[in-house]
Amino acid sequence: MAERGEDLKSKDESFARDALRWMDDVYRFALSLTRDPSDAQDIVQETYLRAYRSWHTFQPGSDGRRWLFTICRNVFLRSRQQGRLEVEVSDGDAEAIAAAREHKAMIDDGSDRLLASVDLGPALDRALANLDEPFRSAVQLVDVEDQSYEAAAEILGVPIGTVRSRLFRARRQMQQVLAVHAKDAGFLTDSSGRHSHA
Repeated sequence: MAERGEDLKSKDESFARDALRWMDDVYRFALSLTRDPSDAQDIVQETYLRAYRSWHTFQPGSDGRRWLFTICRNVFLRSRQQGRLEVEVSDGDAEAIAAAREHKAMIDDGSDRLLASVDLGPALDRALANLDEPFRSAVQLVDVEDQSYEAAAEILGVPIGTVRSRLFRARRQMQQVLAVHAKDAGFLTDSSGRHSHA
């Protein structure tokens, strides 16, 4: 019985050391999926409950953050309504071309230079929050949480090509939102790229 108590103590210590330290990151990821703080907290709680129950399957020294993100994503998917379908984007090349066109238009009208000089934090947060799932989770993992395409693909349970095409589409949507933000903020006055602010 004492040995069993030692095993439990060791499990608790390793769980605290290797899993609990990522709770803020897991919450941020859950919030990006749910867009609701209360739902995100529920997802995090369920994620950690499942992680604790499955702790014996975690390989010490492996990427605990990625492991938790995968569990979080699975908890989120199970919690969703069955009637909601994810939008799949398979043609990454077409999205890349469209994104390049969008970027060229921003260079032509000067909004790319302006966006570099404006505090975009709030606009970026809004643009990310308004992305539809599954695009939002791809951006959250790769651009916010700094996961590799390979890690994001593993976490999301999709091929790397799907991650890439989701990112292309999401970034294009965000470019459009930020270009509108620059114009609405009065940084552009006409299509020639003349600025109303220095």
